[in-house]
Amino acid sequence: MFINRLPASFTKQPRASSIKRPLASFIKQPRASSTRLPLALFTKRPRASSIKRPRASSGQQQPKASKLSDNGLRQCLRIAVGAWLGFLISQLMHWNYGVFFTVFPMFLLGIIPVFNAHVVRQFLGNACLNVVEISLVVGLTQHLPVVMTGLVFLMFLGRFTLMARGPLFVFGANGVLTLSIMLHFASYPDLDLFDLLASNTVASFLAVAIAALMHWLFPDVTPRQPPPRQAKTAALKRHQALIGALTATLSFLVFQLLDLRDSLSAQMATILILFALGYHGARMSAWRRAIGTLLGCNLALVLQLVLFTKSDHLLLVLLAYAIGLLLFAREHVIENAGSGIGFGGLTTLGILFGQYLRPDQDLVVDAVYRFSSMCVALLATLAVMAVLHRLLDLWPAVSSREAPHTS
Repeated sequence: MFINRLPASFTKQPRASSIKRPLASFIKQPRASSTRLPLALFTKRPRASSIKRPRASSGQQQPKASKLSDNGLRQCLRIAVGAWLGFLISQLMHWNYGVFFTVFPMFLLGIIPVFNAHVVRQFLGNACLNVVEISLVVGLTQHLPVVMTGLVFLMFLGRFTLMARGPLFVFGANGVLTLSIMLHFASYPDLDLFDLLASNTVASFLAVAIAALMHWLFPDVTPRQPPPRQAKTAALKRHQALIGALTATLSFLVFQLLDLRDSLSAQMATILILFALGYHGARMSAWRRAIGTLLGCNLALVLQLVLFTKSDHLLLVLLAYAIGLLLFAREHVIENAGSGIGFGGLTTLGILFGQYLRPDQDLVVDAVYRFSSMCVALLATLAVMAVLHRLLDLWPAVSSREAPHTS
């Protein structure tokens, strides 16, 4: 009993354990902990954190790449400043038909990114030919609606044929756009035809001068590559020319029969989507055009609310107009889709400011009316093009079923 109650230190087994355990605790464990832990705490971890954290922070401070290339930025400035300059000159000179002076620079600088003698010849040649065509057609056949409609169809067919072939696309596209605007204005008996033709001619030459100045002030940094040519069949060319001419002629008839004096933006929308040369391209262009027009009308409403009763102050109007042009010009260059969202917003601002901005004019009513009429016009145009597309495909000579290829 006494032996069992003795402490463990007086027995043999505890002595062995007492000898081994202190050796393991004082020789092995303390040395490992005393040498490894301090090195890991005071040498490795602070150095790793001090090296890695500056690298992560320096990477986050790098600026993001801009969506605009060097050439894109120059084109954006050319469009905005050129359209702004055309509006300014028309306002200072108190010229009528301000839509010519605002839209023509947009077309020449936005749709056509290059500027050379071939482009100038097409643009000015079409302007001179338009004077002869409108003078003869409207002056001699205005009292003969059937004959006038037939001549209008032939003029549109010639322009769309040039657009479908390609080399004279500028001549055809500008002709379709200008003829539609001038026929729209010339359909009213109280119009001064000479003033209309003179405004179109002056605006065309002024647009060329503005485009030359903009390309001199904001030249491209690198030369632009020409777009790839489409190898089209003869049937596809005839299909594109016929569907464009028939749709444009029907648009002309609608705006001749109905009193749509304030629906210029709606008629322009029906013409600009035809630049896609086909139903499938026009369907996507119409959607983008509607979005651009909606944004342009909303921006015009905001600018009207900001200006409020100061819309007769030219400096304030010029500042507001410049802001809108820069926004839509940037969008037009980024999307790179021809007559898309950006160009739709540009032309909407050009029409509202160039044609209808007056001290006694309410842009709120004009903007709402233009968007609603434009949507109706686009839906009707797409429906007509869908029917014509199906009918023309039934005739092999003007069918578009053979897909073109690029070369």
